Amino acid sequence: MIKSISYLHFSFFFIFLLVTLNPLRAQLYGQPSNYQFSLLTQKQLAQPDSSIHSGILPYIPFFSKKYEAVADSHRLFKYITRDVALDKTFYTDLIDLHLKEPKFNLRINPLLNLELGRDTRDTTPSRLYTNTRGFMVSGTVGNDFYFESTFAESQSFLPDYLSNYAKASTIIPGQGRWKIFKTTGFDYANSAGIVSWQANKHLNIQAGHGKQKIGDGYRSLLLSDNSFNYPYIRFTQQWWKGRLQYSHIYASLMNLVSASTTIPANTERLFQKKAAAFQYLSLNLHKRLNIGFFQGLIWQTPDSKNRMRLGWEYFNPILYSNLAVLGLNNANNLLVGTTLRLVPFKNVVVYAQWMADDLSNQLKTGNGWGVQGGVKYFDAFTIKNLCLQTEYNQVFGSAYQSPVNSSMQDYSHYGQTLAFTPFRGSEFLMLGDYKFKRVFINARYHFQNMGGTQKILPSTTSILNASIGYLINPAYNLNINMGLLSRSQMVSLVKGFDSYTNYIYFSIRTSLFNTYYDF
Repeated sequence: MIKSISYLHFSFFFIFLLVTLNPLRAQLYGQPSNYQFSLLTQKQLAQPDSSIHSGILPYIPFFSKKYEAVADSHRLFKYITRDVALDKTFYTDLIDLHLKEPKFNLRINPLLNLELGRDTRDTTPSRLYTNTRGFMVSGTVGNDFYFESTFAESQSFLPDYLSNYAKASTIIPGQGRWKIFKTTGFDYANSAGIVSWQANKHLNIQAGHGKQKIGDGYRSLLLSDNSFNYPYIRFTQQWWKGRLQYSHIYASLMNLVSASTTIPANTERLFQKKAAAFQYLSLNLHKRLNIGFFQGLIWQTPDSKNRMRLGWEYFNPILYSNLAVLGLNNANNLLVGTTLRLVPFKNVVVYAQWMADDLSNQLKTGNGWGVQGGVKYFDAFTIKNLCLQTEYNQVFGSAYQSPVNSSMQDYSHYGQTLAFTPFRGSEFLMLGDYKFKRVFINARYHFQNMGGTQKILPSTTSILNASIGYLINPAYNLNINMGLLSRSQMVSLVKGFDSYTNYIYFSIRTSLFNTYYDF
């Protein structure tokens, strides 16, 4: 592998050439899009409409053009209308190929995150950076078929709290396993992709390797894009003039433990897989009111010889029927919940979630359940493209843990929860985002209170993440920005475990998907 500094110099040189020498769709349909840059799309979906279902991501534009990504349309150099170099730099995909007969479209764009920073609270004068290079290929065939593939490779030197987490868990949050890079760094890669087929006006079928998210909030207590990508197949039906949408997802998840007790010589260790199934029913009772019903099932893990036996309950597509058959206190870990979305006024969205996992208190840590409530205000106080949001989450007791089996049966994938990023406890967050032409300012504040358990000390964590930047190309969210991540964690009962981070950074990146470092 070429040394990272060489990669970094080459990558910055590549971006310099791209910016100085070179349809607005800043969207990944294989996984939920970057939260900050999807706010314009969310604003479009926040209008009263009985055919819109914003509570499950990624969206499916085959059902409605309103799900297509909304990007900044501010035109630079207004009087220069036909310049290929300017268009490639500031407006369009890097490579965009069209064929009329047969109808075919292919788009190729870079994936980048070239970030340099410094933690001013770190006593060692080490330079921190992330160097991500990759690509995204997407396209359509005919009117009913979409495909997408992404790959990215990264090397990182992370702030202490992230570095300590990665070493303890063997993963980079949301991005998979890592290898040692230059003693204290991390080398990791990830890929994703889907194919999506609109079988008819009522049915869409997707198969791929990616993530899903349930709910309208920044967090989700039911299913989020917090963990690593996973293989899945998703069936989505839409009926009753679009008022009712039903999604059923089969997925293959993984625990980072050996799949069998015996590992053959000269072979690489295989990890234990576990099957998951998710159902979500979204119903528009009114153009301003949506309610949703969710069920998630983690099937029993394979035996010591890595043999998995799936029962008929796993394939059962009927919502809540497994709740009646298995209950919440079963060897197959079942989680249920509901969602609510209300548009009381123009550009105002009120949302909520309720989740129940284990109400037996068998683990002696309290019943496992959770609640969420939040408000989004788009074009706040009549200021165009100002979005304000506040949200509260609370997760109690043994939520996301298996009440019967070991931790291998938890509601997790690759060592991370499939839902609430802090895992348990309470969180209050505020978000502000403002866009003026192509300049953006974004700030998030989190206050998290995690109660103690037998293995975890009680703590409070305060996080401020603020940035200012400029959007270079909205086709793939190429932007430059500088920001501050300030984090303080206070651990109760024991001295010497408090941690402080004051990370200042500058980056050139394509902000297409979410990474959750706010815990």
